[in-house]
Amino acid sequence: MATSNGTSNSTEPEIIAALDLGTTKVCAIVAEVNDDGIDIIGVGSVPSHGLRRGVVVNIESTVQAIRAAIEQAETMAGVEIGTVYAGIAGSHVRGMNRDGVAAIQNREVSAADVARVLDQARAVPLESDRQVIHVLPQEYVVDNQDCIKEPIGMNGVRLQAHVHLVTAGITPVQNIIKCAERCDIHVTEVVLEPLASAYAVLQEDEKELGVALVDIGGGTTDLIVYVNGAVVHTSVIAIGGTNFTSDVATCLRTPVAEAERVKIKYGCASPMMVDPEATVEVPSVGGRAPRVMLRQHLCEIIEPRVEELFQAVAHTIGQGNFRDLLGAGVVITGGTTQLDGMPELAEQILGLPVRRGAPMGVGGLMDVVKSPAYATAVGLVKYGAEKLRTAPRVSHEKPAAVQASGGWGQRVGQWFREVF
Repeated sequence: MATSNGTSNSTEPEIIAALDLGTTKVCAIVAEVNDDGIDIIGVGSVPSHGLRRGVVVNIESTVQAIRAAIEQAETMAGVEIGTVYAGIAGSHVRGMNRDGVAAIQNREVSAADVARVLDQARAVPLESDRQVIHVLPQEYVVDNQDCIKEPIGMNGVRLQAHVHLVTAGITPVQNIIKCAERCDIHVTEVVLEPLASAYAVLQEDEKELGVALVDIGGGTTDLIVYVNGAVVHTSVIAIGGTNFTSDVATCLRTPVAEAERVKIKYGCASPMMVDPEATVEVPSVGGRAPRVMLRQHLCEIIEPRVEELFQAVAHTIGQGNFRDLLGAGVVITGGTTQLDGMPELAEQILGLPVRRGAPMGVGGLMDVVKSPAYATAVGLVKYGAEKLRTAPRVSHEKPAAVQASGGWGQRVGQWFREVF
C-alpha cells in the first residue's frame, strides 16, 4: 500500500483476495481497499467436489476448483492474485475461553505488554495434531480495573487478558495451504469462516448487545456468539444444506443434482407458507418419466431437518447460558438460508428475533455478492482490510504477490479507450 509522507491522506488502492472453500462451492473474491472503503472488483465461483463438511478429502479436485475460481476472479478484476485469506471450517475446529497474565513493564501498558499477555493466554497444552488459529481478546484487566477494551497507555503493574481461543486440526489447515500453493497462491492467513461471515453481515451494535450468528453452509453449520462486542463462543453443528438435499433425493427418488435444483427453486422451511394447490415436477431416476407432486410434500421433507438444525442451535445456546445475553437475537446466513420460511421457523424454535444476514459495507460489484451465499468470502476480504488498517504497510511498493493493472477506474477508462 503506497502512502504519502504526511502531507496528504490519499493512499494507493490495496488489492486483497479471499478464498472460501466450501462443501458445495469454492469462491474467490478480489477487492480494492482505499480511503473510501472496499470495492469488490472480481468474483469467481465454481462447484466444489473435493471437500466434505469443510475438510479437504480430494486434493486434486480441490486444486482444480481453486484454480478455476481464481481464474474467474482474476479475469473479472484484471489482476493477478498471489496471496489470499482462506476460510476454514469443519468439526475439527474448537473454541475455548482462556486467561493470560503478565507484568506491566515501566508501569504503563505498551503494545509489547499486550502482545506478551496474549502470548501467555495462547500458551495452553494442545494435542500434537492441533494448532491455535485465533486469539480473540474479550477484555483486559489492569490491576483490579476490568472491562477494558484498549489497555495501551494505562498505568498499572499487572495486566490480565480474557480471550477466546480457536484451535483447528493441523492436517486440515495444511491441506488447505497445500491446495492453494499448488495453484501458486500463498495463504496469508487461515481464518475461521463464521468469524469472517460476522465481518460481513453483523453490525457493531448487534455485537455489543449480544448476538448469535448461525452460518449454514453446505456441509456444516457454524455458530459464533458475541457478547459486549467480543466473541465468547464458537462451535460447529454437523448439519448443512447437503443434508436437506440428500433427504429430498431419497424421499422423492430423484438424482441429487435434481434434488438440489428442486430444493432451491421450490423448497420452503414451512409447508404452511406455500399454496396447498401448488405442484412441482420432479425428475425420476433410470430414465423414468417425471412425476408431478404437491409442493407442500416437498416442504414437509425439508421442515424436519430445519427443525433438527435449529433445535441443535437452541441446545448450544441454552448449554452456554447465552439466551439472556442475546439482546440482538440471532442472525442466520449462508446459502442454505435463502430457503423461504427459514427465519420464521428459526424464530419459532429459538424464541428469539431472527433475521437473514447478507453482506454489507462494500461497494463495486455489490449486486453480485449481496446474497448470503457470499457472506464468508466478503467477510474474508473485510477481515483482510481490517488487518491492513491495524497494521499499515510502511513500504511504498505494491506487494510482490499481487500484480494489479491499475485501479478499477483506471482499468475501466483503459477499456473505453481501447474500444472507442
